[in-house]
Amino acid sequence: MRDMASGPRVLLKRLRELMAEAIEPQERLDRIVHDIAQNMVAEVCSLYVLRADSVLELYATEGLKRESVHLAQLKLGEGLVGTIAASARALNLSEAQQHPAFAYLPETGEEIYNSFLGVPVLRAGRTLGVLVVQNRTQRQYRDDEVEALETAAMVIAEMIAAGELTRLTRPGLELDLRRPVSFTGNSFNEGIGLGHVVLHEPRIVVTNLFNEDSDEEMRRLEAALGSLRLSIDDMLSRRDVAFEGEHRAVLEAYRMFANDQGWVRRLDEAVRNGLTAEAAVEKVQSDMRARMMHMTDPYLRERMSDFDDLANRLLRMLLGRSPDDVAAALPKDAIVVARSMGAAELLDYPREKLRGLVLEDGAATSHVVIVARAMGIPVAGQVKGAVSMSENSDAIIVDGDEGVIHLRPQSDLEAAYAEKVRFRARRQELYRELRKKPSDSKDGVHVDLLMNAGLAVDLPQLNESGAAGIGLFRTELQFMVASTFPRAEAQEGLYRDVLDAAQGKPVTFRTIDIGGDKILPYFKNIAHEENPALGWRAIRLTLDRPGLLRTQIRALLKAAGGRELRLMLPMVTVLSEVAQAREIIDKEVRHLSRFAHHLPTRLKLGAMLEVPALLWQLDELMQAVDFVSVGSNDLFQFVMAVDRGNTQLADRFDTLSVPFLRVLKQIADAGARNHTQVTLCGELAGKPISAMALIGLGFRSISMSPASIGPVKAMLTELPVEELTKFFDENLAGNAANLPMRALLQAFADDRGIPL
Repeated sequence: MRDMASGPRVLLKRLRELMAEAIEPQERLDRIVHDIAQNMVAEVCSLYVLRADSVLELYATEGLKRESVHLAQLKLGEGLVGTIAASARALNLSEAQQHPAFAYLPETGEEIYNSFLGVPVLRAGRTLGVLVVQNRTQRQYRDDEVEALETAAMVIAEMIAAGELTRLTRPGLELDLRRPVSFTGNSFNEGIGLGHVVLHEPRIVVTNLFNEDSDEEMRRLEAALGSLRLSIDDMLSRRDVAFEGEHRAVLEAYRMFANDQGWVRRLDEAVRNGLTAEAAVEKVQSDMRARMMHMTDPYLRERMSDFDDLANRLLRMLLGRSPDDVAAALPKDAIVVARSMGAAELLDYPREKLRGLVLEDGAATSHVVIVARAMGIPVAGQVKGAVSMSENSDAIIVDGDEGVIHLRPQSDLEAAYAEKVRFRARRQELYRELRKKPSDSKDGVHVDLLMNAGLAVDLPQLNESGAAGIGLFRTELQFMVASTFPRAEAQEGLYRDVLDAAQGKPVTFRTIDIGGDKILPYFKNIAHEENPALGWRAIRLTLDRPGLLRTQIRALLKAAGGRELRLMLPMVTVLSEVAQAREIIDKEVRHLSRFAHHLPTRLKLGAMLEVPALLWQLDELMQAVDFVSVGSNDLFQFVMAVDRGNTQLADRFDTLSVPFLRVLKQIADAGARNHTQVTLCGELAGKPISAMALIGLGFRSISMSPASIGPVKAMLTELPVEELTKFFDENLAGNAANLPMRALLQAFADDRGIPL
């Protein structure tokens, strides 16, 4: 009896020799199908390749009529071959003609064959073609034969991906791998980006497929698996989750996969059959992805990305690659494509090379999007399938206005978008002309348009945007991008640079806001919480760790010597927290005075209004602080009970709905009643239509990303505020809870020629 493992090994050896020969692509394919047929004692072996028009074309055959090559065709889903391609699943049939999907192609002469084994040609879960063997006799192909054919299909997949078959493609027809494709997601930040794909966690392209020593490859695989398991255990124990870009549950899934004996057994089998450890991981990863793509259970389907990420980690360990290698080799027009990522990870990429960001997950208010908005790059989110369909260096267009991406775009589409970019540049020129003009409405109402910031890279935009100041400086970003706690001197230096750049314009520093979804990898004292957004974070954390808050306040006081200092406390829930923080500030003032340090000329203390509990303490709050800033992102999340990171709920409720607008009006009215300045610094301020609503509700100070100031100012200069105030008086009262306020506001603007 033949050794069942010898077939795949012999076939792999022959394929390796064929791949090394300098021969024409068609001859290589012809010899590959001949050798597969010979190895598997099959009378027919045929290769069908998927074209961009969803047609499977016969590219090579042994046993069928040779004249049918490049003429025989099947549509995706048609016949047995089309069914395999559409489902990405193998078919093993002893009586092929009895299968309901069987379709007879008279030009091939295949009617005399009964047994049929077909496997998809897969790469990263994508079907590129179908490889088939057939026999006259009725038989069921063995598992080792299926394994051999799948391994051969993997070799062919790399030929297709490397572009070896392009010379065989008829003019006007492209292979599926290179076809243009468009995806529609959500707009997370406006703008247009033209450039080339950089996969955030790039799929490793395995070029060394065949091993010379199976035992050595097994040792490499076992060592890499051991390192992988240790790294996952380490991340879980250190809670280094946010900086890896995954949720803790994903790491738990990784640990489950990494210890799954079925997965490890399939890797072992692939190595024993002659593949390198890297090629074994690639093969099993591709097979697993193809299977999981067709599962109906949404939880199991979501685990596809977990498995892909795990396999990529294992590949990087086998190849000795660092994630930093990608950032170092960025093209000058990089568009990062990722499933999800953390804010700090985006900041690892050089800003001057970034042209856009594409996310399969995320929400408009997630922190990576906030950072991307501050960096002024277009963002499309919820773009499902973007990662698996992209290859590094593919041409790509990101339309942040519409939330659309175009992968490998055709030249006419690329030209149209290039013109759109030029048009936007001309429009930005108009916004620049508005920079020095006062931010006054059409009827003379002044509104302070401030910008949000968090790093030194943001500071040049203060003058470029024409902002009246910095309404929110997120001090935690300095902590998030550091590998250890920033020393007091480093903090002081940054804060001084910010105040110097402001040149007398107001700057509001928010004290460190960590916890929740902003975990510092070196801060190990945060225990796992079931609901971290409602847990130990922001002011709650820093009051419990007063040394952290004292160090920051001391740095801020010293940096602001001789100038006004505006300090803001995040996540305030009860007024006693303000009193506790004020006591710490007073102690630091007294300490610095004792040593004759140059102190601020004036210190103003404010609070972020993010927690709904403050809505029932509004008058007391306005009297307890010098100013209030509304954090509309978290406030909306808590008022509507919507997790802002939950992609299923991200667009379910409108921020311009009547209930939330009523909440905002209560806050603006309380500020006016108590003569306390109220600023709104959430994402609502950055869109002209929602900024218009805020002004109509009574807000006279709003803070946004620098890129948003021009469009908002253009809207403001045409806005009759008195008319809009009356509009809200009429439409927010009484039984108005279900009014379509966004549509009504759009109509209000359209009737008056207000640019939105």
